[in-house]
Amino acid sequence: MKELSHIEAVLYFFRGENMQQAETISAIATARGEGGIGIIRLSGEGAVRIAEMVFKSQRGIPLAKLVSYQAAYGRIVNSQGEVIDEAICLVMRAPYSYTREDVVELQCHGGSMPLRETLELTWKYGARPAEAGEFTKRAFLNGRLDLSQAEAVMDVIQAKTTASLRVASGHLTGKLSEKIKSLRQDILEMIAHLEATIDFPEDDIDDVVISDVSYRVNRLRTAVGQLLQTAHAGRILRDGLETAIIGKPNVGKSSLLNSLLQEERAIVTAIPGTTRDSIEEYADVGGVPLRIIDTAGIRSTEDMVEKMGVAKARAYVEQAALVLALFDSSASLTPEDKEVLKLIRSKDVLVLLTKADLPCRVSLEALQQSFAAEDILMISTLTGKGMEELTAAIVRKVYGGKAQSQEGLFVSNAREAEILRQTSVCLDAVQKTIACGMSADFIVIDLRSAWEKLGEITGETVGDDIVDQIFRQFCIGK
Repeated sequence: MKELSHIEAVLYFFRGENMQQAETISAIATARGEGGIGIIRLSGEGAVRIAEMVFKSQRGIPLAKLVSYQAAYGRIVNSQGEVIDEAICLVMRAPYSYTREDVVELQCHGGSMPLRETLELTWKYGARPAEAGEFTKRAFLNGRLDLSQAEAVMDVIQAKTTASLRVASGHLTGKLSEKIKSLRQDILEMIAHLEATIDFPEDDIDDVVISDVSYRVNRLRTAVGQLLQTAHAGRILRDGLETAIIGKPNVGKSSLLNSLLQEERAIVTAIPGTTRDSIEEYADVGGVPLRIIDTAGIRSTEDMVEKMGVAKARAYVEQAALVLALFDSSASLTPEDKEVLKLIRSKDVLVLLTKADLPCRVSLEALQQSFAAEDILMISTLTGKGMEELTAAIVRKVYGGKAQSQEGLFVSNAREAEILRQTSVCLDAVQKTIACGMSADFIVIDLRSAWEKLGEITGETVGDDIVDQIFRQFCIGK
């Protein structure tokens, strides 16, 4: 745990009274199901006292005498003196804990019954059930994390690929927060300079300061715009890219799915119509989490079940963010292929010519009239030909030329992106106010709006209702 800075220590001192009055909460902090270890977490003024009533040290050492980060071995014992489980007790004292309150973790065996009984004992002795995300909410309210970092906690837990984890961990360690705070500091300096001209009008430096503000606001608009440009890739890395595989029967859709997943997930046969319903799976493709939907082959059919599958396939193409459209390169385009081409006309698509290990009989020139040459790829799931190029094309679609090494600065959720869009509007208003020749007072109003808006990302100017809404999305125990 990092040392408290001077400012953080002062904040902790002034918040101390409220923190000590906070109720002690407890919850199971590990995932549901059976496992080797399960953890009960307590946080609050009474955490150590309540844990001592539940946990009996093997050596008889009172928990109150344990120093921070010291663990003790013992047993969980109920009010009748019956042993519930063996356990390790770890004490973390305020302010050097996750919540900056006294925190105790009881590490039991990971079965549902010992964990449940231990948790109920903590409630019996004075703790209350933690609400969803309440531990992290307390970390935010007590100044250990800002709001952007707090949101990143769940993103780290839910990361699906290495790239997703890099974005989340970058936010958790404060990369995005530092950028936002730097932008806010720039705005604050401009406000200070303008207010100085208002307070000392006799110095006659108004025009010089306003000209400097205009220049600096343009730089801020560029910086905010660059962050906004990362929102598309950031959202995909956080939530996954919804991707539909489409094509006529027997064109290789299920083979492609299996190849991307690197497992035999879908049945592959030479019989048309094998896939009658859609199959959904997540795949890590070049660090990009793809939510892949393998659809039924597009064709006319009298089979009622297959007909429903084809209707579903059409619907999935409509909602997909990326379409992988497959065509058999070893045969001329069929009426079914032409129907697929109609479906993908207005979509973000990669055209994949399958069976590239066989002689090509499809007219590439005809396809290049409708699709960019870089979006048409020859692949063979049998030999692996073109699969690396497919991965590169998907990554290109997601990142759009943005540097992958800067993933920690990617905007990854809709709330942050919308705040940046509103900030950009505020900065535009500053330039309009300057262009209209209005006084410094009006420029300050617009600048302060941008400053307050950016503060919503880190939580410095956000309302309690927004904070509550964000933490309700967390799991209980985090």
